[in-house]
Amino acid sequence: MKKNLKITYMPPTRVVEVSLPASKSLSNRALVINALSGGGGILHNTADCDDTNAMLRALAEEGDVVNIGAAGTAMRFLTAYFAQLEGRSVTLDGSERMRHRPIGVLVDALRQCGAHIEYVMQEGFPPLKIEGKRLEAPSAVRLKGDVSSQYVSALMMIAPMISGGLTIEVEGDMISRPYVEMTAAMMRNFGATVDVTDSHIRISGGGYRDVDYAVESDWSAASYWYEIKAVAPQVDIILKGLFADSLQGDSRVAEIYRRMGVTTSFTPIGVVLGYDESLRQKRLDIDLSGQPDLAQTIVVTACLLGMPFEVSGLKTLRIKETDRIAALCSQLRKLGYMVEAVGDEILRSDGKHIVIDETPRIETFDDHRMAMSFAPAAMVIPELMVLDSGVVSKSYPNYWNHLRNAGFVMCEE
Repeated sequence: MKKNLKITYMPPTRVVEVSLPASKSLSNRALVINALSGGGGILHNTADCDDTNAMLRALAEEGDVVNIGAAGTAMRFLTAYFAQLEGRSVTLDGSERMRHRPIGVLVDALRQCGAHIEYVMQEGFPPLKIEGKRLEAPSAVRLKGDVSSQYVSALMMIAPMISGGLTIEVEGDMISRPYVEMTAAMMRNFGATVDVTDSHIRISGGGYRDVDYAVESDWSAASYWYEIKAVAPQVDIILKGLFADSLQGDSRVAEIYRRMGVTTSFTPIGVVLGYDESLRQKRLDIDLSGQPDLAQTIVVTACLLGMPFEVSGLKTLRIKETDRIAALCSQLRKLGYMVEAVGDEILRSDGKHIVIDETPRIETFDDHRMAMSFAPAAMVIPELMVLDSGVVSKSYPNYWNHLRNAGFVMCEE
């Protein structure tokens, strides 16, 4: 049964210490690379959430049907993984929404390497029938720079298993380069040779070595606490397990929220959030092509602060768990904020707010980031209702418990 939460806020009088979940982006990459290396390494602190659990189950599945539910990362990474798994035949499927999320770019690239993949239903979309085989590298695989980084990362991770390695030619600007660099860094940790330039990614063959690896905490999860600090500067917040030399592109959240007055101090145990009003800018103009998962949090925060903004680089948001551009516009309108979508890549607002007549009921559309980015709005709008609150299990199962510790009062309705 789906649970709806009515949320109010009472500012805490103590320091709020948050043990953030492990990064699911790093966890999923570590699980795939560890499997490719033979599974001899020990992985520490992998994320305990729906997406990572879907990956774990899929890698352990011995049957001929693998269903990853709503885990988009798992769908992309496992398509490449099973394509190179010689002698294994699987049908890779997911939720109804997953069957409408495109995967043709990745399938076409894998077919260039000799992969045997067929569409079971609709051309260009899951489910996929995959006959694993030994892949051979063409002279190069060409991908446009504006495709999802998960397609690129999926190809990268299996490249050391391809005879002769693989060269990926990138046409145009690589819009999600931070995620590509994350994948490259993790691959190097497991012994792969990877060279990333503006136009090429070159990966040598030879496989991986077994490595023990510890996953760091999730900067995407940290973004919701930056939002809370921006809206309620008086709250003292410590975020455990975050460090300055992170592999995660979403660590840029510290720089972005500095423009909203939030400061970041690194300590041996993590991050202490502070506030300096003089740092807050009058408006926010920012390109999030490298960090699209931060878009909902940043857009909602700017609205709550009355800060005019133009956020660009949002092309991939249309094909996430939901159409996040449409979802943001419709749900922010319920809060009294008029946000304009410009095509598929830009959201903008003049920072104005209109009075709303009733307590808003925020629809989450099966999207964890909708729930987590909108919940802090209860600091401004009492008795805010978040529908289907359980969606947070996809990446941050303890989110609601952590909010309770930070002064948010919730009751089910």
